[in-house]
Amino acid sequence: MTRFQSSTPLRGAVIFDRDGVLNQDVGYAYRPDQIVWTPGARDAVKAVNDAGLLAFVATNQSGVARGLYTEADVAALHGWMNGELAKGGARIDAFVYSPYLPDAPIEAYRRDSDCRKPGPGMIRALLADWPVDPARACMIGDRETDLAAARAAGVRGVLFTGGDLRPVVAQVIDSLRA
Repeated sequence: MTRFQSSTPLRGAVIFDRDGVLNQDVGYAYRPDQIVWTPGARDAVKAVNDAGLLAFVATNQSGVARGLYTEADVAALHGWMNGELAKGGARIDAFVYSPYLPDAPIEAYRRDSDCRKPGPGMIRALLADWPVDPARACMIGDRETDLAAARAAGVRGVLFTGGDLRPVVAQVIDSLRA
């Protein structure tokens, strides 16, 4: 079931990977004190919002499958991140994550899931649940698996190699306005 009416105009969207794009990848982050924002990340999200585009996060969270933290921890961290973004007038419209891992120590999460990047499941779910024009959507990731998920879902992928996120997002926004 979609969250929008079929008559709702389709919009562009930027889908961010979380660890390594919005925040530094410190390995299995699940608490606010582990989050170090990437330079320009909060301003980049605000720029997406200000451009009238939807802002999403799609992130693999195998730490759940490894028993390092829980799905409630992931949800709490995402709520905290949106609270921090809101202080600057920004927001993520939806966070999606995959807690699955084929060789997970926790049986409930031991599976090969299309939602785990490089699978396109998380991106396809966003496209189904939100009024997004896939031709005006882009995934920004720091790994080839992010780009492979984007390709498989039929959206553009952009590799973020570090530094200030703002100029990368500014170029993406310009390309999605057409």
